[in-house]
Amino acid sequence: MSNEAKSSKSEKEKDVRHSNIQAARGVADAIRTSLGPKGMDKMIVSPSGDVIITNDGATILKQLEVVHPCAKMLVDLAHAQDIASGDGTTTVTIVAGALLGAVQKLLNRGIHPTIISESFLKAASKSEEILQSMSVPLELNDRESLLNSATTSLNSKVVSQHSSSLSPLAVDAVLKVIDPKVATDVDLRDIKIVKKLGGTVEDTELVDGLVFEHKVSQAAGGPSRVEKAKIALIQFCLSPPKPNMEANVIINDYTAMDRILREERQYLLDLCKQIKKSGCNVVLIQKSILRDAVTELSLHFLAKLKIMVVKDIERDEIEFVSKTLGCIPAASPEQLTADKLGSADLVEEVSTSDGKLIKITGVANKGRTVSVLVRGSNRLVLDEADRSLHDALCVIRCLVKKRYLCAGGGAPEIELSQQLGAWAKTMTGLESYCVAAYAEALEVIPYTLAENAGLHPIEIVTELRNRHAKGERTSGINVRKGTITNILEENVVQPLLVTQSAIRLATETVAMILKIDDIVMVR
Repeated sequence: MSNEAKSSKSEKEKDVRHSNIQAARGVADAIRTSLGPKGMDKMIVSPSGDVIITNDGATILKQLEVVHPCAKMLVDLAHAQDIASGDGTTTVTIVAGALLGAVQKLLNRGIHPTIISESFLKAASKSEEILQSMSVPLELNDRESLLNSATTSLNSKVVSQHSSSLSPLAVDAVLKVIDPKVATDVDLRDIKIVKKLGGTVEDTELVDGLVFEHKVSQAAGGPSRVEKAKIALIQFCLSPPKPNMEANVIINDYTAMDRILREERQYLLDLCKQIKKSGCNVVLIQKSILRDAVTELSLHFLAKLKIMVVKDIERDEIEFVSKTLGCIPAASPEQLTADKLGSADLVEEVSTSDGKLIKITGVANKGRTVSVLVRGSNRLVLDEADRSLHDALCVIRCLVKKRYLCAGGGAPEIELSQQLGAWAKTMTGLESYCVAAYAEALEVIPYTLAENAGLHPIEIVTELRNRHAKGERTSGINVRKGTITNILEENVVQPLLVTQSAIRLATETVAMILKIDDIVMVR
């Protein structure tokens, strides 16, 4: 290959890398102002006119229409962090953007991409060790530390002023669905979040039982409150059967028509009697697609038998309902027997400012599940309260998975920066340059925290470096007081897993972007 061809290939690789880095950094810069308790919120307006107000990194990036493939990698990165730890989605994107800035400088110096990516991955492994050494072990019976972690997560949200009521709720919800002594993970599907418009976020409550957004089917005047309830969960329809294929029945006289109506009435009556025979007084009916789940006539019969009816239970709710109530779904009338019923002290319809809902409380043999009823004055606040509560639940889940806490407020990032900088000086060759650049890039988090809080970032970060150099490993930025304090004493803590996964995932994404030297379009 001639020198000219080599030169043109090298230029093309540089252009592709430069384009990739610029696109990905553009995404990171778009959400940089959302970091921290004093971060700004974004108003996202969809083409259909729907509005979302949030400062959750994953939510913002999910709504963006990103075209460039490398920019999409940062959107996927935020989603991966959301799955891994549920919090730190803004942090991981900003760290990736800063690392890409460091990569650009190293490439301009003529350092080969492979050396940079290998050095960065080594630095990430070393970072995880440093974070582990500066973290504090935690027991799940230490309620105070769990509350502090949840509060720290909620303090950067739109609903931060309600963190004092939402934090205990998140902690209690997680502790109710696990056995703290043996649990290594939390299945958040065991925590059902029901959103209901009306009231304020402070009216959000934890229901030790089950909540349905539906209302009781009272077309025929059935009961709307049942004590000492025996609950059946049925998956068959209380309506006349339909043939599998299209068919027309031609009726010539009134007697034939009367006979059909009589047969239909008898069929539905037999079904209702069979339900009553099982001993149940509350029936939950799965939503049906092919035909009506219930008819006016069957509702009338059930009302006469004093059976409460809740219809349109979604197919994906069936597992949660049966686990909570301890009842077994019945696919046919013959399968509905007394041993398949669930028991509860009270099933009642409750009126709210935005309609009605059903509460089932005092469940006997209850599974490890809870329901959370989230309230909000408008749809935007309600949706953001739901997202914020999910993040708080994820933070507690992180502490169940890995029972270590570390300081917040930019303390871990500045400590990593200092220790990696010192480690880089013990290395030789180009690796030393790369690790030093990696260490410097991590200062973006405390810098951005200070900037978003309206403080002087250079002064704050310099003072923070000075404190950490003196061995004050838990010194961080107190954005409320506008100074640097011992952040553990201020109860600003976060799970170790959040910071570790942010550093690891950001580094892996940057290494992947760095390895791309060409973009090939195919038809």
